Amino acid sequence: MTTFQLILYILIFLPLCLLFYRLTPQKHRWKALLGFSIIFYLMLCRELSLILYLAGAVLITHYIGIWLAWLQSEEQREIRESADSAGKSREKEIRSRYRTRARGVLAFGVLLLLSILAGLKYYNFLIRTLSEILNGAGLSSSLSEIRILLPLGISFYTLQAIGYMADVYWGRIKAEPSLAKTALFLMFFPQIIEGPICRHSDTAEMLYAGKTPERTDFTAGYIRIFWGLFKKLVIADRLALLVSQVFDDYRDYSGVVVAVSAVAYTIQLYMEFSGFIDIVIGSGRLFGIRLPENFRQPFCSQSAAEFWRRWHITLGVWFKSYIFYPVSVSGTVKRWNQYGRKHAGKYLTRLVTSALALFPVWLCNGLWHGDRWSYIFYGMYYFTLIILGTAIEPVRDRVLSACHISADSIWLRSFRILKTWLIIFTGELFFRADGLKAGIHMFRSIFRDFDIGNLWDGTLLNLGMSPADFAAVIAGCIIVAAVGHIREHSGSISTRIAGSSLPLRWGVCYALLFALLLFAAYGDGYQAIDLIYAGF
Repeated sequence: MTTFQLILYILIFLPLCLLFYRLTPQKHRWKALLGFSIIFYLMLCRELSLILYLAGAVLITHYIGIWLAWLQSEEQREIRESADSAGKSREKEIRSRYRTRARGVLAFGVLLLLSILAGLKYYNFLIRTLSEILNGAGLSSSLSEIRILLPLGISFYTLQAIGYMADVYWGRIKAEPSLAKTALFLMFFPQIIEGPICRHSDTAEMLYAGKTPERTDFTAGYIRIFWGLFKKLVIADRLALLVSQVFDDYRDYSGVVVAVSAVAYTIQLYMEFSGFIDIVIGSGRLFGIRLPENFRQPFCSQSAAEFWRRWHITLGVWFKSYIFYPVSVSGTVKRWNQYGRKHAGKYLTRLVTSALALFPVWLCNGLWHGDRWSYIFYGMYYFTLIILGTAIEPVRDRVLSACHISADSIWLRSFRILKTWLIIFTGELFFRADGLKAGIHMFRSIFRDFDIGNLWDGTLLNLGMSPADFAAVIAGCIIVAAVGHIREHSGSISTRIAGSSLPLRWGVCYALLFALLLFAAYGDGYQAIDLIYAGF
């Protein structure tokens, strides 16, 4: 979705959906949402055939859920019959047998979905890697890449579908009997492009209820949408010009320009992704549907681990629920815990247990973002940092205690935040670089060719941004930081404003609207910017 399409969505598509939704009887409103979602997806698809992948995911998800529910009902029927005829002696055997069957059904459904995702997203990556290995060994390769169009939102709805099936398997939710309602859960139009990744228990009831939104929902929704547009159009789209120029021609720039571009990309990514999530959450709020938050002031984090608890929250929660926890209670980890407690000591046992559970999480995090070694490196980068943080935590605590330094002192918190910023900026440099080799070259240039004079000799003004652009970005970042500070200490601002007096509500809406009209990036030379995370 380009910025132009985003504006059309807000000005035309969303108001039409709201009007039709309000005119539809309550019991049929979920059908209206499903219809809007199908239209929205068809409008954005590069080829109409791509919707077949989404339709296939809906069918797999729904009928795997129905299959699991049938197995659960059959299990209970056999247990009742066994109790009537021969007591409860066979209950354990029956549960074990059906658990094995259900596990196989779940594995079948998950493998189907992951096979589709892997085939579309990683086939060419695998071919390139194999070709490089064969060429390096002096062997010729007849393997060739093929043109693959990636369905919109496939990474997001695949994770959501797997989470649904797993929750049915674990008995956390009941399988949805309606195929159409399963489709709505997976493809609700505001979130199909970039999330947030929802659990069935997060949104299903609200999606199907069709309740009339309250006045505060309408006001809070539009304030959130305007706020998201402000972050994207005023800040992110301006920085995109500088970032693209430096990362595309990184060999032409000194280390200080590379460092500035890494910081600029981090800000651009946050402003665009969190801004679009604001638009998504605001859109849902207009229909009375409260989608889960995806960001919680990530730049207030004091460690890499805390950063990922605040950044892309729903992805982190998904990995924690469906990879970290299952691995941490797996047989391998249990056997290690038993062995470690006897032979390795509590500290090493805990450290290795954390590594065993976190490694697949961060490997999957890197792979989820795309088919580049730089993405895999990005996942392993955070895995290493978080494990190192866990390893040195006891030593750090003892040092602070011995020096009588409070862990909550302002200067120590500030130091940790600045340290985390360096970690974030470095990680995003590799994330944005065009491959791992390019990332390594850019990172090295910061230390080999750091010409501080480039900050004021006019070099930065030749990167697509004028002094006015820099001023708008800096002012916008200050405003976002101030709002983030208030949210960190006082909670949601949009909800509080929505419940305030009429002059304040309209004043905030008009202030955001005028800020967009006056300071948004548009005009001669401006190019519509594609959403970054829509490509993952």
